[in-house]
Amino acid sequence: MSKLDLSIIVPMYNEAESVHKLVTEVQKVMNATKLKWELICVDDGSQDGTSWALEKMKAECPELKPVYFRRNYGQTAAMQAGFDVVEGKIVATMDGDLQNDPADIPKLIAHMEETKADIVTGWRQNRWQDSKLIRLLPSRTANWLIAKMTNVHVHDNGCSLKIYRNDLVQHLKMYGEQHRFIPALLSQYGAKIEEVAVSYRDREFGESKYGISRTFRVLVDLITVKFLLQYLHKPMHAFGMLGMSLLAPGVVLGFYLTLLKLAGESIGNRPLLILAVMLMLMGVMMLAMGVLAELIVRIYHEPTGRKLYLTRDINDPVKPKSRPMPKKGDVAAKAVETDKPDEVVEEKKKPKAKAKAPAKKPAAKKATTTTAKKTPAKKSATAKKTTTKKATKA
Repeated sequence: MSKLDLSIIVPMYNEAESVHKLVTEVQKVMNATKLKWELICVDDGSQDGTSWALEKMKAECPELKPVYFRRNYGQTAAMQAGFDVVEGKIVATMDGDLQNDPADIPKLIAHMEETKADIVTGWRQNRWQDSKLIRLLPSRTANWLIAKMTNVHVHDNGCSLKIYRNDLVQHLKMYGEQHRFIPALLSQYGAKIEEVAVSYRDREFGESKYGISRTFRVLVDLITVKFLLQYLHKPMHAFGMLGMSLLAPGVVLGFYLTLLKLAGESIGNRPLLILAVMLMLMGVMMLAMGVLAELIVRIYHEPTGRKLYLTRDINDPVKPKSRPMPKKGDVAAKAVETDKPDEVVEEKKKPKAKAKAPAKKPAAKKATTTTAKKTPAKKSATAKKTTTKKATKA
C-alpha cells in the first residue's frame, strides 16, 4: 500500500537555470494541498550543472528525490526511470523547462477524482501564436494522425503535463520516443482518458531540445505503437493476412501459367512467371514470420508471468440510469416493473380476462330468473281474465 498520494516526475536535460524556480513552484503549490507528495527529477546526463543544482535544492525541499543518468538516454528513458521508482497513488509528469505550470496539477487531480478517470492529459492553450505555420500546423497534423491511428482522441499528445494512476504505469514499458504515446499505450488496458485545458508559458531559460527532425521519429514510432495496440497478442493476424494477400494471387497466376503450359505454349520467358513465383515466395515468408512472431509473443509473456489483461477494483461503481416509469395499467409500465418483456406481461394479462368472464354469468342467470318469474305472473293474470269472462257468460 502506497504511503504517498502523489509522485511528480520531471525529466531534465541541461536545465540548471530552471531547477530552483521549478522546485520552488512545485513546493509552494503542493504544500497548499493536504497531499503527501514527492518530486522525482531525472537528470538525463546534463552537462551544465543540473545535477549540482538538484543536490543543492535537496536541503530546501526534502520531498525532492533526484535520479542521475550516466549519459543522455532521452526523455522516454527519463520518464520510464521515474515510473520505476514512484511511490504515489497518482503519478504526474511535466517538463523541466517551466513551460508547464505546477498550479494546474491540483486541477487535473480534481478532474480525475470527479470523472473516475485513469489518465488526465493537459491541453495547452494559446501556444505558438507567433509561429503557426512552422510549429502549430505540424503539431496539429501530428495529433490528428495519432488520433486516427491509435483511436485515442487527444488534442495535445505533446503536452507532458499529465497524471496517471500508479497501478497502470507499473505495467508500462517504453522504448524509443514513445513518451508521446503513453495514453495510447495504456489504452490497451482499458484506461479511461480525460482531457483538461492547461496554461502554457514561454521558455525562460535555455534552448529547446526539439526540432523538425522529431516529426520523422514520431511517424516511425507511431507505426510501432499501432502494431502493438492492434497485433501485440495476435501477430499472426497481421503477417497472416499480408501473406495470404500475396500468396493467393501467386497461386492463381501459377495455375494460369500451368494451363498455358499444358496447352503447349512456352512460359519460360514470360515476366508473369517471375511475378507468380515471387508472390508465392513472399506469401510463404510472411506466413513463416507470423508463426515466429506468435512464438516470440509467448516468450514475451510466459517466462516473466506477464498477463494479457489487467483487473481493477471498483470502490464507487456507477449506478445505471433509471428508466422512466409509465402510468399504471400500461403494459410497458408492468414490463419495466417486472424487468420482463411485454409478451410475458400480456400472457399474464390473458388469464385475468378469462377469470372476469365467469363473474358476469351469474348476472345473466339472474336476468333469466327475473324473466322466468315475470312469465308465470303474466300467465296467472291471463288465467284470471279468462275465468272472469266464462263466469260472465254463464
